[in-house]
Amino acid sequence: MKIVVGGQGAFGVKHLEGIARIPGIEVVSLAGGRPESTKAVAEKFGIPHWTGDLAESLALPGVEAVILATPTQMHAAQAEQVMRAGKHVEVEIPVADSLADAERLLKIQKEMGVIGMAGHTRRFNPSHQYIHNKIKAGELKILQMDVQTYFFRRTNMNAAGQARSWTDHLLWHHACHTVDLFQYQTGEKATIARAIEGPHDPNLKIAMDMGIQMKVPSGAILTLSLSFNNDGPFGTFFRYICDNGTYLAYYDDLSDGKGNKIDLTGVAVSMDGIELQDREFFAAIKEKREPNSSFAQVLPAMQSLDQLERSLKG
Repeated sequence: MKIVVGGQGAFGVKHLEGIARIPGIEVVSLAGGRPESTKAVAEKFGIPHWTGDLAESLALPGVEAVILATPTQMHAAQAEQVMRAGKHVEVEIPVADSLADAERLLKIQKEMGVIGMAGHTRRFNPSHQYIHNKIKAGELKILQMDVQTYFFRRTNMNAAGQARSWTDHLLWHHACHTVDLFQYQTGEKATIARAIEGPHDPNLKIAMDMGIQMKVPSGAILTLSLSFNNDGPFGTFFRYICDNGTYLAYYDDLSDGKGNKIDLTGVAVSMDGIELQDREFFAAIKEKREPNSSFAQVLPAMQSLDQLERSLKG
């Protein structure tokens, strides 16, 4: 399968590292931003073609699919461009930074008859898959998820510590991970969703601290704290408080409430959530089926983010 990767930044590289471990996938083009870094990444991964123009990549012979790991503000327009060209698309989280754009992308995906998938990696991390499997088996019921998403981002830097050309967002990017995961793990859409935020940074023009509360009909609640002011440790820390145990998840690692590490061997074919996410995308294309984390499946998360944004304004 010939594919294009859009984005040469930290997450574009993470996808390329994962794809290198997936048989039968050939990255024929890298469509990036800055020419120097795009060229360097293409050479590092042996990608024969690189460009700053996504249309040029889409026009290459035999291209079937595109993974977009570009700036959030470009996701909706580029996803539409890819689908209008008749290609399948996986868009890094979030698919868009507004509910209207997310709804529009779903409509285009259905119209074009291609696969549209969102990169909601938490659905694929072995740690969260382990919890999901226990819930499906009736062994666990979530009472509360207590989550902390903490970074130190007072300047535009990416996950690799490199300067960014765009501004990140606590709600539409980082909260999206947890809002979707909470509703995915409980199997319910939240009926209560409210948020508060701290002062906006005078330079970045965004809130640097945010608190979110959600509740689903079964009674399970989510408490989510997010900050770009936290000076370490970094990342997202999940505490699952359940009727039959407590679990702590950090990316692809999991332990019980007492700190005992849980062996996740056998949960999936890899311990890399991004690789597993990409494997699902390619498998769905080959099997002509809806992928986990499709545009349709993540729409409830986008609806909840819209509700949360409205609560900030209210």
